[in-house]
Amino acid sequence: MDQLAQRSRVRRSMQLYARALELIPGGTQLISRRPARFACGVSPVYAARAKGARFWDVDGHEYIDWTSGIGSILLGYCDPVVDEAVREQMALGTIYSVNHELELELAEELCRTFPCAEMVRYARCGGEACAMAVRIARGVTGRDRVLVCGYHGWHDWYLAANLEGEENLAAHLFSGIEPIGVPRALRGTALPFAYGDAGALEALLHSYRGEIAAVIMEPLRSRLPPPDYLPEVAAMVRDAGALLIFDEVSTGLRYGLRGAQGLVEVVPDMAVLAKSLSNGYAMAAVVGKRACMEPAARMFISSTYWSETLGLRAALTTMREARRRNVPAQLAEVGHELMQRLNRAATAADCPVRCEGVPFHPHLLFDVPAEQQRLLSTLFIQEMAKRGCHGYTSFYINGAQQQPELQQTETAAREVFHLLAGALRQGSLQQLLECELREEPFRRLVT
Repeated sequence: MDQLAQRSRVRRSMQLYARALELIPGGTQLISRRPARFACGVSPVYAARAKGARFWDVDGHEYIDWTSGIGSILLGYCDPVVDEAVREQMALGTIYSVNHELELELAEELCRTFPCAEMVRYARCGGEACAMAVRIARGVTGRDRVLVCGYHGWHDWYLAANLEGEENLAAHLFSGIEPIGVPRALRGTALPFAYGDAGALEALLHSYRGEIAAVIMEPLRSRLPPPDYLPEVAAMVRDAGALLIFDEVSTGLRYGLRGAQGLVEVVPDMAVLAKSLSNGYAMAAVVGKRACMEPAARMFISSTYWSETLGLRAALTTMREARRRNVPAQLAEVGHELMQRLNRAATAADCPVRCEGVPFHPHLLFDVPAEQQRLLSTLFIQEMAKRGCHGYTSFYINGAQQQPELQQTETAAREVFHLLAGALRQGSLQQLLECELREEPFRRLVT
């Protein structure tokens, strides 16, 4: 690590990361922020500040952030309206020995916004809220088993799927997740199913008839679901007497002012919200139908910080600003143009790559043999970082990304795609690599 830090373009970042490895298991608090997920030694590891669509790293480089705070930034960094509301609330107090009216105001706003929302419980992050939703579903139904599709956090109830075999979640998360510390008694309580395959879900519901508490799934991520798939899922789940939970941690308001459930026109029993709710402030919520949520009053689900007022104020303000500015339409427009620009750049360079998916969260696909895809994705991330564009091979759109960001990204992509295409023809891709191959990214059955 010391040698890499000495020769790196992000020397200060790598020095800090070396210190972090001595003090923090894994070096970071979030796997998606680990340097090996990007181009380690070329991509930034530590930020110094951020504003709008950009951040500046500790080595003084400026970047467009196409990961949008790992999906947590909806309006843009340091949005003046949200931040001013938070500052005003901070002056009034952040937490009290009694409740605050903001809890009611945000609950009312959530119930006006999301079709399934009739009652609300709060949390601070998506994984915690997913665990809460599953607890409520088990309490309501009196059943233990849960069927899962997508990524739902780090808690025991979810990682229990890998007690049956460490690759059970490989298509939902990534390979090699050992369920260390997860009680073996939870084996068989979380069962994954493949997205888009209604028959596979039906078979599981039949095999465990009367035992399934809930089906929790990401309704979509960067592709629209197959026609009639989600309505069929909803019908099967309800026929089985289970609850349908949509994990909208990453989708939420990005996909429309009624959430992904409004976009796909399927109303679940509960939904989990977090990353697109409060523009970077810690806040999450479980919303759902009264019949599902009301019994939670008798369950032990409780935390001091769930009603901390800064998150409440940030979420309430973000939701109102998203509505006032019509942010989902803005994100769709920018995302659509980004896809067009990247595809034009790929065509001009004769590079075997295309940008596709829903415009809120598009992604690149390299049309090369499987053994070259990891190398090409690493090189793309590496070369784009050198040109001031930070991200993966997928893009989280936020409200601060505008024409300057689109133009800079297209210019960078044209240069990078020409570089990659030439190296592909010459068989010299490996010679371009200035870092280790990036670690396998999060996989999503909901691609």
